Parts: sequence; structure tokens; C-alpha cells
Amino acid sequence: MKHFKIKYCYLFIAILSFYACGKKEISVDLLIRNGMVYNGIDTIASNVSIGIQNDKIVFIGSEDTVDIVSTQNIDAKGMVVSPGFIDPHTHADRDLVKKDKAHNLPFLMQGVTTVVVGNDGESFYPISKYNDLYEKQGIGTNVIQLVGHGTLRNQVMGKGDKKATLADIEQMKTLLKQEMESGAFGISTGLFYAPGSYSNTEEVVALTKLVGEYRGIYDTHLRDESSYTIGLIPAIEEAIEIGAKAQVPIHISHIKCLGVDVWSKSKEIIRMVQKARMSGIEITANQYPYDASATGLKSAVVPRWAESGGLDSLFLRYNNPTHRKKILEETRKNIKRRGGANKLLIVKTDDQKFVNKNLLQISKELQMLPEETVFEILKTGYARVASFNMNHRDITNFMKEPWVVTGSDGNTGHPRKYGSFPRKYHKYVKQDKIISLSQFINNSTSKTASIVKLSGRGTIKKGFYADIIIFDPETFKDIADYANAFQYAEGLKYSIVNGKIAVKQGMYIQGLHGKVLKKHKINP
Repeated sequence: MKHFKIKYCYLFIAILSFYACGKKEISVDLLIRNGMVYNGIDTIASNVSIGIQNDKIVFIGSEDTVDIVSTQNIDAKGMVVSPGFIDPHTHADRDLVKKDKAHNLPFLMQGVTTVVVGNDGESFYPISKYNDLYEKQGIGTNVIQLVGHGTLRNQVMGKGDKKATLADIEQMKTLLKQEMESGAFGISTGLFYAPGSYSNTEEVVALTKLVGEYRGIYDTHLRDESSYTIGLIPAIEEAIEIGAKAQVPIHISHIKCLGVDVWSKSKEIIRMVQKARMSGIEITANQYPYDASATGLKSAVVPRWAESGGLDSLFLRYNNPTHRKKILEETRKNIKRRGGANKLLIVKTDDQKFVNKNLLQISKELQMLPEETVFEILKTGYARVASFNMNHRDITNFMKEPWVVTGSDGNTGHPRKYGSFPRKYHKYVKQDKIISLSQFINNSTSKTASIVKLSGRGTIKKGFYADIIIFDPETFKDIADYANAFQYAEGLKYSIVNGKIAVKQGMYIQGLHGKVLKKHKINP
């Protein structure tokens, strides 16, 4: 009996050895274990290990089936593992060009691993120059570039209020082709801003058709998000018309109902978009999770006709008694449209005595009418304003839609640059339960990648690039507010960009691991 037990003992050991030896062996640089993995597509998490080699994901699954030799391990127990967030609307290029800010930490610490720049019709020109700069200098996140319609217009026609001729459009198309050949993913418009506001629909369609040849996108800041000119609903209609005629996907940036004149229009807009989508038009939008917008003070309240030609031209008109009365009257109406002078908070200007005060406070200090105060502030140079003019119902209505993804519109002075993604999670997923965790992740990753036509990213999938974040579901939240907009978010434990760790245990550990992502006419 004793010999029988020994014999079967050896047999059992031999069987175990056979299966052990039969396992496939994988060598990886980095292995992530024990996390709640949301892959960017599915609605529930899975408990799988993720192996990364160089800049790619090479393994996803159970370690019971393989022998994995890893150089470095991350234990993500209790943590959410997600694709890195993709921000479709930023102004991060203003930092990326500066060596001391190229790490892009305001976005990186939110979990953003890829930023889109060149939004609102304003891009750096030429793109090739900045591709070279980013690649030589290094950048902390991946970057996707759009071509700004306003930039093209300024190159060809300057800042004046005039319609483009056929010759002007052909010159813009030549520049646009040059920029698309340099790898741009599409064209952006800022039809609310000068000089884009001076264009007509036909001009934009003519340019956007060229973008379609490169399978690019049409990203737009609408001509009107309120009741300034044509109105919000006609502006949505114009965007749909442009996309349909040019036969390109439409992406509406920072969709909102701005100001009391258009509050509660979200349901009508949603019906319009759904109807367009059902007819085969590809239309999506992004949204930041705040009730205050932000833009230049001049853009917010000064009439467009008055600023034709730039700031110097504006003050020539303002100082002319013939124009001054009309300028002040229209500025007063625009202040009212924004909810009143007490709803306009100055967040940036060269004169620090105005910062973090609203327009009403400053007007009382200067003993001037609010509309006159605007021009006193503008005399000091460029000024940015946070405008508290949205309501909760419209914000949540848009947020629930599957075609609305997360975007920050991150720019200096507004907390959204430092907090959009963690705020959306902390407030609208965890606290208010407006959307689910999986919807938040999917609409910040794979859906955004699909919108901008970005392949190989936005999903945790074998063969995809290893842009992965790990955050603590209990502590991931925004810290930046309107009083101090320059505070990094909390709760991000790891950020992995192109397979390299950039944030470890909540701390940036140096390294510029981002890449310039390029799209070309033939894009497999």
C-alpha cells in the first residue's frame, strides 16, 4: 500500500509538472494585477492582469494560463484600471510649447493621456513646426492637432470683417491641405469668435469638404451658444448643414445652453441631434462638467463688429463718439445676456487688482457702469472671464446622452483645466449618480477615440498602445475651484503613457513619454 501511494504521488507531481511546463511564457516590462479593469467598451469591470511590453499591451487575462516574467509589477487591488482619458477639446498647446510646462501636468494628473489641440478655430501655424518642436523637446501626453479655420483666415485675409472671395477660399484650401498633410485630424471652427464669425456657411463647407478627403472631422465652437446673433438652435442647424454638405463627422465642442435666454433648450437640441443621427449624419459633442463657461472678456461681451481688425481698432471706435454709444449699449445687452455683471468673474488679466472679482464689484470700485468697466479692464490687456450662466438640468440632460463625451476646454484661470475628468466622476458618478462609472469611462476613452478617428488607443485591448491609468474610486476628485484654479486633482495613482510610468503612487516621476499623433490621407 505504501508503494502504491508513493507511485501515485510521483504521478501527480509529474502531471503538475507537465501542465506547468506546458504554460506559455511571456516576458513583459510591466504587469498590472488585481485591479477592477474597465476596458473602455464594456459596462462591467473584469479582474484580469495586463502585461505591457515596450509601448503596447501584449497580454490581458488570467495568470493561471501563462507564466509571466515581469520587470515591474503594479498591485492595483481596490483600484479602477482604465484606458487613459482622451480630451477632445483643450488649449494645452499653449503649455506644450514651453519646456518647463511640456509635462502637461494639469491634464496628466486628471488621468488624461491624450489631448486634442487647435480647437475653437485657433491653431498654431504651421503644424509641421510644432510637430518638430514637440518631438525634439518631448511632451508629457500624446497630442492630436486640428487646423484652426480662424488661423487659416487670418493667414490669408487678416482679422477684418469681410467675406471670403473664391480666391481667398482657394488660398485657405492650399494652406489647409498643407496642414492636413502634416498630420492634422481635422478642422476646427470658432464661429462665435473673430475672425471666424465673419465667415458664412458656404466658406466653411468649402474648406471642410477638403478635410473629408483625409477622413478628418469637423470640430466646431458654434456660431451662437446663446442669443447673440443667429441663436443657439439655428447654430446647431448650421453645424448639421456643414457636416452634411461636406460629408464629414460633426463634433460640437462644449455643448451648452449659455444664458437665461436659452435655458432648457437642451431637450430640443437632443431631439435635433438624434434625428440627424437617425438620418445617417455622424454628429457628437463634448461637454465640461461645470455651470460656468470661460472665455476672453472681449469675446464674451463686446460686439463683433466693433472689434474687427483687433484690439487697436476696437479702441479707435470706442473713443469715437459716433460709435461709443452703440458699443456701450450692445455691451450692456451682452452683459445682461450672460446673467448680469455679478455673474462675470475676472479670472485672468495683467492687472492683478481685478482678478477674482466680478464685473459688478469692479464697476463699483471704479464708480463706472459695468459696460464702461469692461473697457477699463481691456485697457490693461487680455482678460479672461468665468461666466456663470448655465443650469443644472441642461448640464445633466446632455451628460446622459451616449453621443456626449467628456472634454475640458482646459484653459488658464478656470478650474476645468485641472479638474474636469475627476469632477465628472466625483460629482456626477459617485455623488449625484447621474451616470454610471462605465459610462463615464467609456465616454472619456473609446468613444472619444472613435469620434476623432484615432486608432489603437482608448481601449484596453491586446495590441493597442499602453495608455492606462489607475485611480482610487474613493479619493479621485477635483480640487481646483474658481478661487484657486491651479490645483492638481487627487486620487490618480498611476498614469502610464505609451508603456512608460509618468505618475507613480500619485506623484509625477518625471519623463516626457507622449507622442505627436498624426493622421494622413491614407490611414489604415
